[in-house]
Amino acid sequence: MKNQIVCLLLLVSNYFFSQTVAPEKLDHYFSDIEKNNIGVGSLSIFKKGKEVYTKNFGQKNIPGLTYNQNTRYQVGSITKMITAVLIFKLIEENKLHLEDKLSEFFPEIPNSNAITIKNLLEHTSGLGSYVVKDGEVWVTEKASDQQIMDLIIQQGKSFEPGEKVAYSNSAYYLLTKILEKKRQKPFHEILYSEIIKPLGLKNLASIKSARKNVFLPYRYENGSWKVLKKEIDLLNVIGVGDISATPYDLNIFINSLFHNGILKKESLKLMEPVLGKEDWGRGMAIWDFDHHIFYGHGGDTLGSHAILIYNKEADLSIAYVTNGERIQKEEFMKNIVDLLYNKEVKLPEIKEKQ
Repeated sequence: MKNQIVCLLLLVSNYFFSQTVAPEKLDHYFSDIEKNNIGVGSLSIFKKGKEVYTKNFGQKNIPGLTYNQNTRYQVGSITKMITAVLIFKLIEENKLHLEDKLSEFFPEIPNSNAITIKNLLEHTSGLGSYVVKDGEVWVTEKASDQQIMDLIIQQGKSFEPGEKVAYSNSAYYLLTKILEKKRQKPFHEILYSEIIKPLGLKNLASIKSARKNVFLPYRYENGSWKVLKKEIDLLNVIGVGDISATPYDLNIFINSLFHNGILKKESLKLMEPVLGKEDWGRGMAIWDFDHHIFYGHGGDTLGSHAILIYNKEADLSIAYVTNGERIQKEEFMKNIVDLLYNKEVKLPEIKEKQ
């Protein structure tokens, strides 16, 4: 009965979604954002594999800012979804298996003889998040691989594998290292050969490939935007949160993924969360906006934020990236989805951070 209700909601969702994206309400929304100086970023919407709407907003409120259509944003943990895809490509080639144990690669990690590749992918490993130490993000200056591994070992396990879900940066750090061991190449070279080159992505890269033409992160203080003084050193989060991209290239990636241009449909099914049973799958999450179901991933650094999501029924994807956030990305995206489904939205009241 529960599955029937879910299916009905999906059908209704698809029925009410317009077949073409009307730009007027979106334009008005972004005009208000810019006029009230409450955000800086870019949005791209794809319908049936083609871009049907794009908008840059708020950049004019930062004096002296220069950019062009190829300027990229840091997309944080959206990187994890791409890393998961690269892991599944290994699985398709029978070079790795979901039930392989972490101990085959890193026996020094606590509980590694019980933790599987599947556990790492779906955040059920029980491992922690190495980017946080003593309650604070500490990876703002370059750390060695040994320092990171020592911290992962020190943090140990918080629960047995499969017992529950707890978001783990450490799991994806280890997955990246496993990927590099299996391919005998660094992450940025794997990313280029397996994703960037086949899809023709000109504006998506790992930190070791390129650092040119990327937006700096900004923070709104005392009535104006100021460059964030400290940001994560991206060399510490390779395969975990280091990728930069334009929203257009993000949409090319997720449409290729869901149209089976990267993985087989059986692999994609394994990645997806089970609707009604899971919030997290094996490299992607469910985003439920009033029963409009999207699949994808979010991402955050200290100053840049992003969401990349796809709706199967409408064959619709949305990529949102910001380097000047005053409205939380989840609320921002909900407003975009509401506008697409012909709902009225109001701008939130923003209290300036001191």
